Amino acid sequence: MITQPQTITTGTEVTKKSTRYPHATWYRDRHGRPRWRFRRKGHSAEAGNDWGSEEFRRRYAEAEERVRCKPGAGEKRTRPGTFGDLVAHFYCLHFPGLEPAARKDYRACIEPLREKHGNKRVAQMRRRHVLEIKAALAATPSQANKVLKRLSQFMDLAVELEWRTDNPVRGVKRYPVESGGFHTWDEGEITQFYQTHQFGSAAYLAMTLILDTGAARVDVVKLSRGNIKEGRLEYRRQKTRKNPEGIPASIPIHDVLAKALNTLPQNAFTFLETRQGKARTANGLGTRMRQWCDTAGLPMCSSHGLRKAICRRLAEGGATAPEIMAVSGHTTLSEVQWYIEAFGRQGPADTAIALLPNGAKPEQKLANHHSRFGEPKVNQLKGYNK
Repeated sequence: MITQPQTITTGTEVTKKSTRYPHATWYRDRHGRPRWRFRRKGHSAEAGNDWGSEEFRRRYAEAEERVRCKPGAGEKRTRPGTFGDLVAHFYCLHFPGLEPAARKDYRACIEPLREKHGNKRVAQMRRRHVLEIKAALAATPSQANKVLKRLSQFMDLAVELEWRTDNPVRGVKRYPVESGGFHTWDEGEITQFYQTHQFGSAAYLAMTLILDTGAARVDVVKLSRGNIKEGRLEYRRQKTRKNPEGIPASIPIHDVLAKALNTLPQNAFTFLETRQGKARTANGLGTRMRQWCDTAGLPMCSSHGLRKAICRRLAEGGATAPEIMAVSGHTTLSEVQWYIEAFGRQGPADTAIALLPNGAKPEQKLANHHSRFGEPKVNQLKGYNK
């Protein structure tokens, strides 16, 4: 948990320096309220007055990205019109609006390409070069498809910047991938986990909280009693909070989850806080879930698979796509339609089989049409068999 810096005295006010936000400095505005400002390498930007809040983190990240991609930075290393220059433009133009997890994903795809092709001219890229990049990643088809997707975004930017007139990545076929993504927990695996991690443990609470809400790791680590309103758990997914259609999820608290939450102290900062009373990070929870699953003998299972498990359960119970979306927080029908098609067939199949009559139908008697069966046709005009 990030704590707000403490004011020592009113005469010489001193603040603790945060190791997470080292470039945020504290001051009082003209109304006497404490505020923070980002200052680094000549760049200054307001970070807000709510230390460590979502808005504070967003402003701080945007300011850091502007410093990294400030015009003129790295001119000796990056030549204009090269792929490295295009990457710098992309980071400046698009990164401020991305979440930290999305930025990390972009960098993982693009930085290896920049290291290898950074000095090459964007205008000289041809389709054969794209195919060479694709072929080099043939051993990992999912990663190859992701790199092609990111590379296509960069080439679209090159067209907008008028560095080239076409996107050579468009039309390049992706590798066929049969994987359905993260493994979806089945009921046997859920039971096995609960048999290993008993009621009252951190593993049990984390499992139940994700399974009964469908919250992603980045969201579930932030949930607290402040999210409970009139017996419902309400929150907005971080992935869709900037989407105007991203309506906050409002979920009734399941009885099993309510019993698990009642074991927590009333002053708990978050539901999944550590023993030291600090909030867990999304990566920290993922690491712990990996350890808990391995202990339970479930190497294929993960925290994201639990999010898919609740969608599976809802689909098997006959829930419609809008009903699943109301729980999972998805914003488009296509995202949840897969669960209905994959797991929602059992109920309709039972209904269809129940429509079959009991016993076999009586055998129908067919008339013996001599003119049609068993006798050759006769040409009445010529009087011979045809």
